[in-house]
Amino acid sequence: MSDAIHRHSPDQFSEERETLNELVLAKAGTSIKRFWNLDAAVYREGTLPAGTKHLLGLVASLVLRCDDCIQYHQIEAYKAGISDEEFEETMSIGLLVGGSITIPHIRHAFAFWEELKTRKEKP
Repeated sequence: MSDAIHRHSPDQFSEERETLNELVLAKAGTSIKRFWNLDAAVYREGTLPAGTKHLLGLVASLVLRCDDCIQYHQIEAYKAGISDEEFEETMSIGLLVGGSITIPHIRHAFAFWEELKTRKEKP
């Protein structure tokens, strides 16, 4: 996919996210580190499967129109084995809750999902 469709390939997104997380955590105080830990803990396998949790995060991110968050949850949902059909239903819920303002983000999300599927290994 070209940069005209979305800002990062899955690999570029993951690499940049990791680099920026390392930068923040190297400089962060206790409050930021606690929040980072809470964020990681919430998405771990639990009563709800991790993939389901990332689909929930995907809907929230779509409604809030956070492209970085959308891409992060797509990568994690894909790694958890979420199907095309589950992804599409999730986008439908996000559209219903968020309204037509989410359409540009849905376009980018579908393009990013297709790019994830073309990879030989899961990110």
